[in-house]
Amino acid sequence: MTADHSSLRSYVRDIADYPIEGVTFRDITPLLGDAAALAQAVDGMVEQFEGVAIDHVVGVEARGFIFGAAVAYRAGAGFVPVRKAGKLPWAVVREEYSLEYGSDKLEIHRDAIHPGEQILIVDDVLATGGTAAATAKLVETLGGVVAGLAFLIEIDELGGRTKLGDRSAKALLHY
Repeated sequence: MTADHSSLRSYVRDIADYPIEGVTFRDITPLLGDAAALAQAVDGMVEQFEGVAIDHVVGVEARGFIFGAAVAYRAGAGFVPVRKAGKLPWAVVREEYSLEYGSDKLEIHRDAIHPGEQILIVDDVLATGGTAAATAKLVETLGGVVAGLAFLIEIDELGGRTKLGDRSAKALLHY
């Protein structure tokens, strides 16, 4: 049974009309600034995939790095960054994707994941699903197996989960 993480809601600040009008940004900086809340969030993400073999945790720029590295440490796995285009210094695989207020490109080093490796993708928010789906495609392009996707927050009304197919996706908080 999964623990109740609803107390983490009090550490998420809603900012209306950011980054554009009509979007409510879920600001997690208060959660990051509180040691106990941060520990609960990281532990919760790890516990959701307890018993699943994980070789690497992929964290998506930028807040996914914060959670991803901590989850990798707790899970005893390596960490792989997925970055916006032009930020990685070596040969990359690139994927373009849509998000609720535009589009972007993500990249991963070509040698970061090997065929058959079990990968947990971690990010702060699942919104429209474009970022998560693009990251999963990058992992699979390199031959990795998406063992799951872990999020702090899922914004249910945006339907991002539908872009993930039958991949296992779990979030600690739902809005």
